[in-house]
This record gives sequence, structure tokens and C-alpha cells, in this order.
Amino acid sequence: MYNILICDDEVDIVNSLKIYLESESYHTFLAYSGEEALAIMEKEDIHLVLLDIMMPEMDGITALSKLRAFSNVPVIMLSAKSEDTDKILGLNIGADDYVTKPFNPVEVLARVRSQLRRYMKLGSKPAEPSETVYTIGGIELNDTTKEVFVEGEPVAFTPTEFEILKLLMQHPGTVFSPKEIYRNVWKDLPLGAESTVAVHIRHIREKIEINPTEPRYLKVVWAKGYKLVKGGRDE
Repeated sequence: MYNILICDDEVDIVNSLKIYLESESYHTFLAYSGEEALAIMEKEDIHLVLLDIMMPEMDGITALSKLRAFSNVPVIMLSAKSEDTDKILGLNIGADDYVTKPFNPVEVLARVRSQLRRYMKLGSKPAEPSETVYTIGGIELNDTTKEVFVEGEPVAFTPTEFEILKLLMQHPGTVFSPKEIYRNVWKDLPLGAESTVAVHIRHIREKIEINPTEPRYLKVVWAKGYKLVKGGRDE
């Protein structure tokens, strides 16, 4: 049984999440402030945290920063639509995902399952480095098995899409022009490279991004090309 900590200063939200999660046989711990959440984390074996951003006294961003000093359990931030800047900040300091209020319980449960699968697969310790596995944020590419996982879920890629993604993951933060991508992947002269590469980039975005129109990972650098960044943070 997985233990999930729910932290929000709104009692109704905490109670709703408790009902949803316990209906799926998760065991819940409840907190109504950042201080309470940290106290529970230090005493209990928690596998995942649902953490509100806006709370009095100690907000979710501060609590997350303190939590990351001693734990790498997955954290899903709970945020209002107006808190986009705080969501990005949360991702930058260690949040794994976020859910926007008012939330759909089906979406919450799906994100919880995804994060738990990924966490239990990797274990509580950092994975051993591998020359054939590349990881950026929630994306994992295994060059040996030719598999891609997004938030712990397998995603089907064509061979060309796989090679483009691998190239970008091997060099995070590096900008590749369409011609450079074409030369590296197709191993040929880059004739018509811009439009061809753009189509594949769009397909890759649709597979790795929560919202392809506002990508967290695969960025366009205007007039230069494309690069992969670590989920909302340009390197």
C-alpha cells in the first residue's frame, strides 16, 4: 500500500482528495500547512506528496524547498490557474508535476499512478548512470531497448523520431539547426530540412509534452533551431 500525503489549507479539497485516493486503496496522511507536511514527512514513510502552492505561514514553494533537502519522493503541486509563475518555480526547485484547480479526480489519480510507477521503478536512490539511458525531467530514453518513457509510461516513437529525440537528449541545452538535425539523423545532405524536421519535431512534442502548444521540454530558438531543456528551465 502506498502512503500519500495531502497538504492544502482548504479542508474541502483535502477531504475530496482523501476520498478519491482511498477509493483506489491508497493510504493518506493529511496536513493543512507546510509545517505540518514537513513534520509528517520526517516521521512517516511517504511515497508521494500532493502539495498546495498558496498556503498561509509556510507556502508550498517553501515547504517543497525544505522537503527536497532530505527526500526525493515525487511531489505534485496543486495550483490555481493564476499561479503560472509559481508552477514554473515549483518545477525548477523539484516538483515532479502539477494539477490545476479545480481538478478532475480522474486526472489526479492518473498523475498519481504515473509518478508512483516512476518512483518505484527508479527506487529511492538515484539510478546508476548508464551510457545507453538518457533522462531529462520526466522523459527517459533507453538506447539499448529503443524505448521511450514519459512520466513512467511507454510511448511509441518512429525510428526517426527516436533518433531526433536521442540527439537532443544527448546534448541538453544545445541548439541544433534543422540542417544539423538532418545531417545527424538522416546522414544525408539537408535538402528541404526545415519543413521535414519541423514535422517530426511537432510529432515528438505531441508525445512528450503535456501541452504541446506550451512546451516544457522541446523549445524553439527562433531563427536558430531546437533544443531540449529540463522541464521549464533553460540550461
